[in-house]
This record gives sequence, C-alpha cells and structure tokens, in this order.
Amino acid sequence: MAWMRKRDGSVLIGHGPFTESTSPPADGVAFYVQNFALEDPAPWKVPSRIKRTSPRELKASPPDGPPLDCKWAPLDAAPFSLVFQEIMSSIHSGVFEKTVPVVIESGRSAAAPAVPIAAAMLRQSAPLHSYGWLDSGSGFAGATPELLFSLVGDRLETMALAGTARSEDREVFAVDEKEIREHEYVAQTLVSKLLDLGHIQRSAREILDLGSIVHFLTLIGLDLRTPQTPEELIRRLHPTPALGPLPRTAETLSLLLDWRERLACPAQFGAPFGLWDHGQFDAIVAIRGIWWDGQKLVLPAGCGIIEASRLVNEWRELRLKREAVKSFLRR
Repeated sequence: MAWMRKRDGSVLIGHGPFTESTSPPADGVAFYVQNFALEDPAPWKVPSRIKRTSPRELKASPPDGPPLDCKWAPLDAAPFSLVFQEIMSSIHSGVFEKTVPVVIESGRSAAAPAVPIAAAMLRQSAPLHSYGWLDSGSGFAGATPELLFSLVGDRLETMALAGTARSEDREVFAVDEKEIREHEYVAQTLVSKLLDLGHIQRSAREILDLGSIVHFLTLIGLDLRTPQTPEELIRRLHPTPALGPLPRTAETLSLLLDWRERLACPAQFGAPFGLWDHGQFDAIVAIRGIWWDGQKLVLPAGCGIIEASRLVNEWRELRLKREAVKSFLRR
C-alpha cells in the first residue's frame, strides 16, 4: 500500500500489487518511490486500485487502532561526532559550504508496527504532507513539512525550508544569523537552479510554526517557458541544500552518501516521494518519518552543517526533530 496527502488536504491511497515502470502513465495514477541516490531505474509504482479520501472524510473517521508500543535504544553520539569533525575539516579546506548528515535512533515495537505508524501519520494535517509505503513486513511512513515541488501544467511551485528551533525560541530564532545564513543557502541555490526555466517569484522569508518546532520558509514559484518532465525537475532539484551538499558535485555528493551509509541512514530518507495524478505531480521530501523492518524501527533526522555550526547545537537539533516525529505517535 502507498499513500500521500495532496495539497488540497485529500489523501490518495494506492493498493497493490504495484506495477513498476520507468515513466508514469499518461492518464492515470502512480507513486514515485525512489532512494536518495536516485538509483531505482523503475521508480514509478502503479497501483492496481486506488481510493480517494477527502479532508472531511478523514476528519469524520480518523484511523483507529492502538498507538505504537515501542522502546527506543539510547543514542551514542560518538559516530556523529566523528562525522561532524570530518565535515568541518572539509568545509575549512573549501570542499563545500554546507552538507546534511543524518543520525538514526533505533527502537523495537512490541507488535507489528505498520498499522499504528500509518494511522499516526494519516492523522497529521496541513501544513504537513502525510506519506507512506508499505511492502509486506517493512516500509516507511511520515508527515513532512517539505514540498520538493508541485507541477501543474506549466506552473512549478517549490520551497526553501531550512533553519530549525524550538517554538518557544521563536523570537531569538527570527534573528539568528547562523539559521538565517543556512536558510539563505537553500533559497538562493533553488533560485539559481530554476533561473533558466522562467521568471522566478520568490516570497519573503517567513516562519513556519509546526507546534513544537519552527522553520524558516521561503515559497518559490514560476511559469515554465518550456515543458519539463517530473524526472527532469527531480534531477535538477534533488537533493536541495536543505538535505544535500552545497555545492552539489559528484565529489560532495559521494562524501555525503558515504557519511549517510556510515551512520546507517535509510536509503529513502530525504529522497523524493511523489504522486502522479492524471498529469499533475506533487513530490515531497521524505523526512519526519519512521522506517521499519519487522519489529525493528529506525527514526532518522538530519541537520545542516555550515562553518558556524557547533556540535552540541546540532546534536540538540537532531533530538528536536526526532521528538517532533515521536509526538505524531501520541494520541
């Protein structure tokens, strides 16, 4: 099974068996399920049947069932500390300005976790986009605030979402030079990658309040001069500096993939996850979720590291993001 909450608040659910394809059906529905390195040659998963659920229906009959019963293992900071030092050394030597390592928290559920995790994520509403992919005894599901892009006809909309703080620190966050600089890296890079496609409309930077945490948000849109396929746009935009290296080169991306592997990051974390619906395509960034295999759970979180970053502050940010995901699981 797969699902994604669309921008209008409705949810489209696809049931298997799924047919894999190298391209979406011209007039139909397909989910785009890919890994961070974009290595799956047939990422389009076409469901055998679909169900559409309106926001009103979701509110009237929320998913039922017991909450997730799990135990999370203590986290060892040593592997991340080593990677952090390697990253800072690379920044100081001029290899890149920013990158985003990922730390995972491991746990174990008392019973099969798919149903309670899916129910918890489906309860989340705007500005979060609920998404999920369930395959036998494994899968992943989350509720992400980050839209990679939306494509309707020749209209493209995307966002820069970077910079994180606790909601109670909102006033200090609004003037935090390090967080503003990190956000601007992302916003300016997105604009530069889209300049040749059309006239850019960029909104003023604002604060997106997600309850327990806040982020900086900049909305970006344009009308395409020439048509673009979803795959062309994905390869142009992914990974944005919110989840990837800056600059994005073969060398810097290889370094990031190596750090992700060493820190046991799930392959789909931070990858594009999309929904093709009769010509309209929405792709989110697969963050703020939980991965499982049997009863083993993995909760990943990433943090943007720039020259001004400090280890203790990044470690706190990683915990803040993981706690935000855990809050989804509470009734």
